[in-house]
Amino acid sequence: MLVGKRILLIISGGIAAYKSLDLIRRLRESGAAVRCVLTPAGARFVTPLSVAALSGEKVYTDLFSLTDESEMGHIRLSREADLVVVAPASADIIAKMATGLADDLATTALLATDKPVMIAPAMNHLMWRHPATRQNLATLEGRGILRVGPGEGDLACGETGPGRMAESLEILAAIKTFFRDNSPLKGKRALVTSGPTHEAIDPVRYITNRSSGKQGHAVAAALARLGAETILVTGPTHEPDPPGVKVMRIVSAEDMLAACRTVLPVDVAVCAAAVNDWRVVEPAEQKLKKAGGKPPTLKFAENPDILQSLSNAGDMRSRLVIGFAAETEDIIENAAAKRLKKGCDWIVANDVSPGTGTFGGDKNTVHLVVDGKVESWPTMTKKEVAERLAARISAYLAGAQ
Repeated sequence: MLVGKRILLIISGGIAAYKSLDLIRRLRESGAAVRCVLTPAGARFVTPLSVAALSGEKVYTDLFSLTDESEMGHIRLSREADLVVVAPASADIIAKMATGLADDLATTALLATDKPVMIAPAMNHLMWRHPATRQNLATLEGRGILRVGPGEGDLACGETGPGRMAESLEILAAIKTFFRDNSPLKGKRALVTSGPTHEAIDPVRYITNRSSGKQGHAVAAALARLGAETILVTGPTHEPDPPGVKVMRIVSAEDMLAACRTVLPVDVAVCAAAVNDWRVVEPAEQKLKKAGGKPPTLKFAENPDILQSLSNAGDMRSRLVIGFAAETEDIIENAAAKRLKKGCDWIVANDVSPGTGTFGGDKNTVHLVVDGKVESWPTMTKKEVAERLAARISAYLAGAQ
């Protein structure tokens, strides 16, 4: 349920902060990636070192850290999560959330996020029952903030009553329920191709291109996070396997097509791989040697067209077939023509000309071509492009029910 999910855990002040350490451990055991923000008050109860050791990630504490802001930033920190969890959520941070205060990293990230937020309140029973707290909670719940707990029992102050933070297993169960109920692609199958292909010249040389596989891998990860059973067919890359994704590794274009055919049928196929157009007809069985300064003569044949093959797969055709068009000139015009020629439903065009940094880089500027209409998206990270594309796929498949 949580494999590949990204949780931003905000730990505010309170003795219950010790429970957050067990929560981190259980989230990671369930397959989630956990980043943590520790408030100054929270750091009085648990140390950044213990939080970092359990999360396996850097712990963020200071809004005004120039290093953090240049590398991550509170905007990215809050928006690269699938769910933001505040545990414990003290009366103080609940009040700040309700009034929109942003005077530290935690509250700034909460105000800047566009992702769902879940809180696990923890405080003295009189604070919990106070009209100000009740009004603040009503405000947050009216905005769609999710809540788990608190429970009732012995409190750290020695008193008894409501205000006890939910146990880590309760919070984990609430998080799993959230993702189960918010997986729009659950029950759907997705095929994604990624990376370059290598076409052999001889046992040690090959023809390839500059594709890194970053965009295709990001698309596979985004679809999996939305609940799709995702299969990634990838050429040779240095990218890590996306969490929760079945990975099939291939080398050549012919290998990629054969692998794709074994996966069909699927609900959506996204062809993000940069497949070589040609291959050497007869690769040499031994390493080619220099021969008096004369280069070897290589005979080429056209590689199979994977996008066109998937677009014309007959009864095995996906409900939605999406291609990518890496162009260096007339980007939109060439992409629109490619969509018609290949027979795919959508095509994502991007500029890979020298100087753009698209091949091998972390950012992309794309144009989505659908039925002759063009959507030009702003420059985004490849992960953001993938998430936006996955959201569009989800909406399309929901409408195609």
